[in-house]
Amino acid sequence: MTACVIIPARYASTRYPGKPLVPLLGKPMVLWVAELSARAVGQEHVYVATEDERISEVVEAAGFKALMTGKDALTGTDRLAEAAQMIDYDIYINVQGDEPLVNPADIKRCADLKAADPSLIVNGFAWVSDEEDPHSVNIPKVITTEDDVMVYMSRLALPGFKDPGCAPERYKKQVCIYGFTREELQAFQGFGRKGALEKSEDIEILRFQELGRKIVMYETSPGTMAVDVPEDVAPVEAALRRLWNL
Repeated sequence: MTACVIIPARYASTRYPGKPLVPLLGKPMVLWVAELSARAVGQEHVYVATEDERISEVVEAAGFKALMTGKDALTGTDRLAEAAQMIDYDIYINVQGDEPLVNPADIKRCADLKAADPSLIVNGFAWVSDEEDPHSVNIPKVITTEDDVMVYMSRLALPGFKDPGCAPERYKKQVCIYGFTREELQAFQGFGRKGALEKSEDIEILRFQELGRKIVMYETSPGTMAVDVPEDVAPVEAALRRLWNL
């Protein structure tokens, strides 16, 4: 089955305007993500979906393809759905543009899992590290069944506990690598609005759950860190230095 990576990259971010072009060790963040994605699927199968010419110019100057989408997409997945109408693949992998530490092997595994059973939506997770606060609203936490089917995702620290002695030792967090078919993306976008849970939590994959779609989580490499707010830049740069011995 053919697979591509589409990186949704919105310039007009509410919390961090211009985030895809934020320099990390001198390189725009979106290019870190694109280069790592290319290691998984090949550079010719990597696209950046954006509403802003500034992002498309940077992407194309680096040898990647940009897909111009509208300014009114409700979420990155809505933008992905729009972009998926422009190119023809069996599997569309969404890699968020603020995940510059993503492991190419985890992207490839997403594609392999989706190809094995296209009826399942695939999403990555990792364990919240000791350096991260599970109570941070910037980290979506996920609970699953024992066979890794998603039960719920929240910005609260889940699972909760009544007795402090039963508090979980570790929490799972979402890693923003997703595998979709075009039909799934059309259903998502065709809903036409954010679902009640999606809107409350501001977690877009909850719309699929509200639509009754089955979501399977798979464990990714440890050490992932996303850039959600300007305060995240310094620790992510430090992690990049460690990873690449810079």
